[in-house]
Amino acid sequence: MTLNSLARYRTEWFGGLPALRRDILAGMVGTFALIPEVIAFSFVAGVDPEVGLFASFVISIVLAFFGGRPAMISGAAGSVALVAAALVASHGLHYLLAATILCGVLQVVFGLLRLDVLMRFVSRSVRTGFVNALAILIFAAQLPQMLDVTWHTYALIAAGLAIIYLAPRVTTVIPSPLICILALTLVTAVFPMPVKTVAELGRLPEALPHFFLPDIPLSFETLAIIAPYALAMAVVGLLESMMTATVVDEQTETTSSKAQECTGLGLANLAAGCFGGIAGCGMIGQTVGNLRYGGRGRVSTLVAGLFLLILMVALRPWVAAVPVAALVAIMIMVSASTFAWDSLRNLALHPRASSLVMLATVAVTVATHNLAAGVTIGVLLSGVFFASKVMRMMRVTVDYDAATDTRHYRVAGQVFFASADAFAEKFDLRDTARRVRIDLTAAHLWDVTAVGALEGVVTRLRRHGIAVELVGLNQASAILVDRHAPLVQGG
Repeated sequence: MTLNSLARYRTEWFGGLPALRRDILAGMVGTFALIPEVIAFSFVAGVDPEVGLFASFVISIVLAFFGGRPAMISGAAGSVALVAAALVASHGLHYLLAATILCGVLQVVFGLLRLDVLMRFVSRSVRTGFVNALAILIFAAQLPQMLDVTWHTYALIAAGLAIIYLAPRVTTVIPSPLICILALTLVTAVFPMPVKTVAELGRLPEALPHFFLPDIPLSFETLAIIAPYALAMAVVGLLESMMTATVVDEQTETTSSKAQECTGLGLANLAAGCFGGIAGCGMIGQTVGNLRYGGRGRVSTLVAGLFLLILMVALRPWVAAVPVAALVAIMIMVSASTFAWDSLRNLALHPRASSLVMLATVAVTVATHNLAAGVTIGVLLSGVFFASKVMRMMRVTVDYDAATDTRHYRVAGQVFFASADAFAEKFDLRDTARRVRIDLTAAHLWDVTAVGALEGVVTRLRRHGIAVELVGLNQASAILVDRHAPLVQGG
């Protein structure tokens, strides 16, 4: 590490006592937000909740030291669980653990190769759609906890939301979600009522995680089974983590190392698989909650993991008594704060193409519960709309010089696969002029499709006995033409 990066790393750990206090309290809030979602996604993956909880503990600890985005909360949740479900159903937990280890190795490789640059192809509209879809999915995930329940649950959720939004007007020393949890747990302890508690969500850990390797045969057949799932988990996990890191960058007005985050996530998943956990990734809902309550440094990530272990093991009976309604209230708040509400107003202000990309990302993600699918559609639409826009900017003007019997074609703009056909259609291949002069001074040829279109035009004109002259090719375009159509600039 350079001196500057070392100083920055030190600051990310300790930015002063007030910042340290905020990081600790915000990390504790992040822990409570982790619990219900990790347990829920453990069921989605078909594994015991303790598998997801142990993984979240390990992932948080490793990323606190090796991650590239301070204040980001990561755990065993998200689309990774959807990918893992099929492998668990067909081959069992130990194959999932092996796939998790391989997933971590792949992510480390991706980070070392700096494949994070692919995130540059994700437009702001896609990122907004990603955030909005997650907010909707976070809220939708709370609905099962609000169905077929007594009025007591609704009363506690309402009371929890009131505490969360009103407590900051009285004090900000303790984050309001923590006050919500403590208050509602105390109420249900003093006045027993028929409401669901955390203990009813699934089996909680009873001991510390320990190191062990998956009990599977070491063969190419095993590799063939786990490799496709490991690759899918690696890509989906990196996608969610990079999107989450970008959101944190925007909200904190800071920058982060995406390549380091890729490598750190790989190390975290590698460790998770060796301690009996499922692969994980960045969790935007919990991260936004961490940021909302002052988390900015690596301590908040570390506390989220350590406090999770303390709650799950040392304070297991107390955690088991926390009413689920308190967690639902927190997640509803996180959902509301995650949603980009100004994007609704911007639907009428932004270009139609941008709004359509955002809406398509939201629709596909919510319909499939798959962030990778939604973002992929958004990126593809962004690319199509961009190519269409650039294509329309290509212009070809024509004039005729009777004195020399020469037809002048002046090309301006970008000629590439999307505009190549429009470029070729501008030329009269049965021109009666003796000479044709194609001026490419204001144009750029980007690919072999553009060169092929130019070659086709020149070849057909010369076939009709017309002398063709090319002028104005810039250096990059000339090199492309010389390489793929050397005869075009001749004769």
